[in-house]
Amino acid sequence: MLSRTDARAAGPKVPGLRLRLTDFDLTVPALGLLVLFFVVPVAILLARSVSEPVPGLGNYAELLGSSTYLRIFANTFIVSGLVTLVSLLIGFPVAWALAIMPSRLASVVFAILLLSMWTNLLARTYAWMVLLQRTGVINKMLIALGLIDKPLPLVNNLTGVTIGMTYIMLPFIILPLYGVIRKIDPAILQAAALCGANRWQALVRVLLPLAMPGMAAGALMVFVMSLGYFVTPALLGGTANMMLAELIAQFVQSLVNWGMGGAAALVLLVVTLALYAVQLRFFGTDRMGGR
Repeated sequence: MLSRTDARAAGPKVPGLRLRLTDFDLTVPALGLLVLFFVVPVAILLARSVSEPVPGLGNYAELLGSSTYLRIFANTFIVSGLVTLVSLLIGFPVAWALAIMPSRLASVVFAILLLSMWTNLLARTYAWMVLLQRTGVINKMLIALGLIDKPLPLVNNLTGVTIGMTYIMLPFIILPLYGVIRKIDPAILQAAALCGANRWQALVRVLLPLAMPGMAAGALMVFVMSLGYFVTPALLGGTANMMLAELIAQFVQSLVNWGMGGAAALVLLVVTLALYAVQLRFFGTDRMGGR
């Protein structure tokens, strides 16, 4: 006969419980880093935004009640929206071409995209400053073609910011779109053509709905990144066309006003989380992943 100790040792084991405990143990370091480097700083910002210089919601009232600050918010959302829209209009054809072109040519285009992403952001922004200035290549080319009579003001305004940020954001919308379009079975488009759909109808009624999860994921990524961009708007837009990230930096670095800086940063964080929640509501995690 088995002893009581041997019977307990020989009893059935529950691998599911063991697996759950192991999975939780593996997430503890990641959760600890998330709490340390995200939750704690956000909590500190929240505390300073309602306690400095005096306790209360005065910072939020001043931020949302001032026409100057509201104009900066408007600049931020207008530019972010334009960058997202233009990136979609340019990125979708490029992603579709990547999905259908020969693999060797697609590898070359991918290399160009990755090279643009790996190039230093400051160097790319200064390059656009040279290209967009009144004596730059773009203005000279437009004048030589007879399209304009005098140079266009393309820097130190929101036009230059939109152009520069669109160039920087394009890879972040092309890659998600490419991953989704690549998974679409070409037989579906062939079936649409056999059913009498022309190319425009196949694009609008078949391809676009199937690619919508990738478009939504890429658009959200571009819009959120554009909201918090600093270097490109600061160099191409100037102080007269300030965006929210520049305002936060000015509050913290120049004015040493952590209360207002924390309030502006938390408003930006709330907007970002709200946009993500809306996308999850309409698309869900599975559809955003392209499954």
